[in-house]
Amino acid sequence: MAIWVRNLLLASSAALGLGHGVSDAAAPTKADEPADVIITAAPYAVSLQTLTTSVNVISREDLDMATPAGLGDVLNGLSGVRSTFFGPGASRPVIRGLSGPRVMILQNGVGLVDASSVSPDHAVASDPGEATRIEVLRGPSTLAYGGSGIGGVVNIIDDRVPSTKPQAPIEGRLSGSYGTGNEGRSVSGSIKTGMGPIVVVADVVTRRSSDYEVPSNPVSDRLAKQDGLTAATDRKVLNSSVELDAYGAGASYVGERGFIGASVKRTDTTYGVPFPQITAPIDPADEGPVELHLKQTRLDVRGEHELDLETFSKIQFSIGHADYEHAEIAVNDGAVGTRFLSKGTEARFELVHREHNGHKGAIGLQALKRDFQAIGDEAFVPSVEVSELGLFTLQRFDRDIWGVDLGARLDQRKFTADLTGRPTSDAASSGGLDWARADRTQSFTNISASLGLFWKPNDQLFYALSLARNGRAPSEVELFADGPHGGTSTYEIGNPDFKSEIVTSIEATVRYTTDRAHLEGHLYRAHYNGFIEENPTGQVQNDLPVFRFTQTGADFHGFELDASYDLWTDGDRSLKLNLGSDLVRGDTDAGAPARIPPYSVTSKMSWQTTAYSAELELRHVGAADQHLAAFELPTDSYNLVNVTAHWKPVAGKSWRLFVDAHNLTDETAREHVSFLKDVAPMPGRSVRIGSALTF
Repeated sequence: MAIWVRNLLLASSAALGLGHGVSDAAAPTKADEPADVIITAAPYAVSLQTLTTSVNVISREDLDMATPAGLGDVLNGLSGVRSTFFGPGASRPVIRGLSGPRVMILQNGVGLVDASSVSPDHAVASDPGEATRIEVLRGPSTLAYGGSGIGGVVNIIDDRVPSTKPQAPIEGRLSGSYGTGNEGRSVSGSIKTGMGPIVVVADVVTRRSSDYEVPSNPVSDRLAKQDGLTAATDRKVLNSSVELDAYGAGASYVGERGFIGASVKRTDTTYGVPFPQITAPIDPADEGPVELHLKQTRLDVRGEHELDLETFSKIQFSIGHADYEHAEIAVNDGAVGTRFLSKGTEARFELVHREHNGHKGAIGLQALKRDFQAIGDEAFVPSVEVSELGLFTLQRFDRDIWGVDLGARLDQRKFTADLTGRPTSDAASSGGLDWARADRTQSFTNISASLGLFWKPNDQLFYALSLARNGRAPSEVELFADGPHGGTSTYEIGNPDFKSEIVTSIEATVRYTTDRAHLEGHLYRAHYNGFIEENPTGQVQNDLPVFRFTQTGADFHGFELDASYDLWTDGDRSLKLNLGSDLVRGDTDAGAPARIPPYSVTSKMSWQTTAYSAELELRHVGAADQHLAAFELPTDSYNLVNVTAHWKPVAGKSWRLFVDAHNLTDETAREHVSFLKDVAPMPGRSVRIGSALTF
């Protein structure tokens, strides 16, 4: 892999032709390119309004106003998206009821090479505060990124490897905020400058928060009754503090026809894991609270160059190399328990077709090599080497009022586990598993394809129907687990004989846009052959309930709906209404899958002028009390009332002061998809003040 990456770097550097000359200004946007191009959907320009599936974009302006938090919590509330919420320190997005290894997290189009998909208590090794924008893809549009994006893809896009020159001698941004409820403090900023063709960028994110306040006992009445617990009277979720620092820098050579550059980033975060706060009964074997320490150093190389070829107009690539460590540390004595190490490189290489008569397209190559290790008493997965190679193509034919999107991907993923001397637990042995006889090498070859048809009868309406077949190789946990998993409080057992998980899906999309209104709806259904999930066996191992990964058939269906309407406009003043709703349901041959999010309905009323803006949000999340997995407790419905106000004190300047009041009614809200929903509810009433400046 190292030789392959080195050769690609040398070839790309030569292809960029650094003697082509230098532009004195940033490359202008082509007149025929849409302004709202979705970078993650395809290597070529596709407008948000003409995508055949569901995509959300969170801009830098939105991120400046968002409460500083992990990735899942920042995205929570988008239609079809929830958060795993393992306390404020760790959260991943749940998309259409799917999470973990089915949701791929990218940084500039390549994987993070972290261990966040291994366990819900593992934080994502990239903070939203670093991003210039975040794109969330669902459905067939994820095909180009492989099986790990079978549920959805989240791409965190930054400008650490600059691709354009600054418009002024120095460009940058700076934002900071303070919040009650957890004494949260955060600062983030970046700066960009250049001299001739050389452009340099540096950025930093730092945030601190203490244990957060909640409206009622953190331990739910249902859990206390089920387990015979006496809940403590605390109104704070103890051991939920967060310390995070992320900083990096990059430089590029930006020429008239492309760029090439590199960057380095360091992420360092320590966060507590909430635990059941009870006064009785106390388990004498309880090791006490645990905090997690995550460190990652990441190197990125990216480039792009215009080509003078009849068939291809552009070549572009991204390479990310990361060295990740995650340690579980006992708060009481500082003893280091289990450590998770992940080191590897992922690369993506794309050739973009020259546009002709409404045809756009690209072919690409993706390669991954990663070494994963779990070390310690609770190392429930052996050391595993993971390699993947994928070839893909995306093609789009736009005939003005109708068009076709086509996609195909062939990929192979290989796992090589260190099973030498690995003992087989009694629980695993009772199910017929013997690690001494198991094949240490598992390979999976998958073919995926998608077809999207769209119709634009006029400028206001857009209809699309998408069909897809995607394959996902099992994860290292699903294949090789056999041990106690502290993050889920279970004893997990995998199966090295699993086959690939295959999903066949259909999605219908409609968009309606006028000068005053916008409506977007998605209706989808997905059938899984070989759906992998955990089910309890009724056994106990190491004082933990045993959960075994199994494969069954499964069906998921649901909808997402977003609408906006300009109620009133007078000059620079306007009043706007936004509505959103989502629903997902799932069934498997073994019964209802666990942690399926309940429906939600959100309404927002926004007032805006040149200097002032304000927004009132009402969010209702339904109860999860029917069609539950046998081992999960119900969750009550809840209503959140949030208010945000912004002020631009200097006319014509991008400087904003803001105040954000969250959960004004101080309602107890428990996120049903969270493993900690019955011991760590979502935060109570809080007020945050801050400032954001762009220069």
